[in-house]
Amino acid sequence: MFLGATVVMAFAALLDTAGGSGVDDVSEETLTTMALVVGGWGLVIVLFAVISTMTLSVRQRAGEMALLKSIGATPFQVGRMIVGEAAAVAVVAAALAILPAMGAGRLLLELLQNTDQVAEGISYGFGTAALSIGLGVTFLAAVSGAIVTARRATKQRAKEAMTAVTVEQARMSRKRVIAAIAFLAIGLNCAILTVALFDDKGIDAMQTAGQASIWFSIGLALFAPVLVRAVTAVLAGPLRLLGGISGYLAVENVRRRTQHMAGALMPIILFTGIATGTLYMQSIENAAPPAAGSSIPADEAQAIETLNFVVVGMLSVFAAILVINTLVAATTYRRREFGQQRLAGSTPPQVLSMVGMEGVVLAAAGVLFGSIGSIVTVFPYSLARTGELLPDTTIGIYVGIVSTAAVLTLASCLGAARKAIRVPAVQAVAV
Repeated sequence: MFLGATVVMAFAALLDTAGGSGVDDVSEETLTTMALVVGGWGLVIVLFAVISTMTLSVRQRAGEMALLKSIGATPFQVGRMIVGEAAAVAVVAAALAILPAMGAGRLLLELLQNTDQVAEGISYGFGTAALSIGLGVTFLAAVSGAIVTARRATKQRAKEAMTAVTVEQARMSRKRVIAAIAFLAIGLNCAILTVALFDDKGIDAMQTAGQASIWFSIGLALFAPVLVRAVTAVLAGPLRLLGGISGYLAVENVRRRTQHMAGALMPIILFTGIATGTLYMQSIENAAPPAAGSSIPADEAQAIETLNFVVVGMLSVFAAILVINTLVAATTYRRREFGQQRLAGSTPPQVLSMVGMEGVVLAAAGVLFGSIGSIVTVFPYSLARTGELLPDTTIGIYVGIVSTAAVLTLASCLGAARKAIRVPAVQAVAV
């Protein structure tokens, strides 16, 4: 929530800056566009991330929820506790984000001025728009995410909740499936519109192509439990063959903890899909000749390029931090499990090897389906812009994104696991 509040406030501050005195029309339009476009997508990602994180948090507290119900707590009381905690955390996170957001907003203004998109001498503003939008969006996202999470947690009876602590729900809810299909359909629709309406229209095609990978990646992320099981089925044989006991345990853990693993998979898909789609779209544009039919003047191309880089930078950083936070939280929560394995005879290297192989499954699934998510932007934009389905650009961008996703995933898993097993096994089991 803290990072989300910082991002939203930083971009909302550009609205305060645009409304200041002495701002020319061109600078005002640039500042407003940057705030609305990036801030809008930031809101979507923040809301999605909060719901994902809170779902993981509540699932980890399933034992506590089940115990409360078993001693007489009503569904309303449990739901009110979840929403109240989220609201309190949101307020604190938003308050702590004010100072970092002021600094980030100032850096954004300097970036726009250094690229000659905003006139020099315009004073930075951080006021009503930044505070109201930042606080409002953070609070709304937290409460909305808490309500969505609380509804699922409070539907189960006490006996069902106690059973759910040890047995995960194998099937996705109908609402989640419908939402995932809807996002996939929106992404595909944007891809089709890119080819159908913006063929040979130059940079105008970014209006739909840029959105395609974002919507499609969100849809794939919602299908994360299914995707985890599919990739695990494919990699089960090699992991057991190469990893021995550690490989066997890794496969069984992923299958048994599908929902937990799905929560960690979501940000990996988003990071890979959005970063690959946006960066390759801009790379295609940079290499393509000017289009006579474009309605966007050539002097605005630099502004759009900067906007794309800021969008992908903001969303990628946010997704990357979400990857780290989610994986660290999910791995640290397993301290007791690691202690039991060590008491049963597993050595610390074997535990780390098991966690590393689980990370390989997550990284492979995230990179694979994130790459699929980026295709709905890259291929249609290349076709509309150059007439070729496959873009004639460097593979270095993709290699860099994939490497970053893999390193983030494995480093987060192994780092948290290494810290967790430092606790003596008897002490970890007793917690």
